[in-house]
Amino acid sequence: MKNGIHPTYGPVVFRDRAANHAFLTRSTMTSEKTVEWADGHTYPVVDVEISDVSHPFYTGNQRVLDTAGRVERFERRFGKRSGR
Repeated sequence: MKNGIHPTYGPVVFRDRAANHAFLTRSTMTSEKTVEWADGHTYPVVDVEISDVSHPFYTGNQRVLDTAGRVERFERRFGKRSGR
């Protein structure tokens, strides 16, 4: 690898704002904000909106859309289907 062309790769804390969960990993991302971790060291912190802790796919808490209103609107507009 060429020297001086790659971003620095180091420890970063990612904090999920939705679930109030944080995890320490390595990344090329940087931040001006820092946080003191459980090991006593200070790391840059990156706030994220969604992680595996709060994402509906992983948690199973998916939003259910109210489709009854859509079906009723469709039936009013185009009429009910006749039984086959």
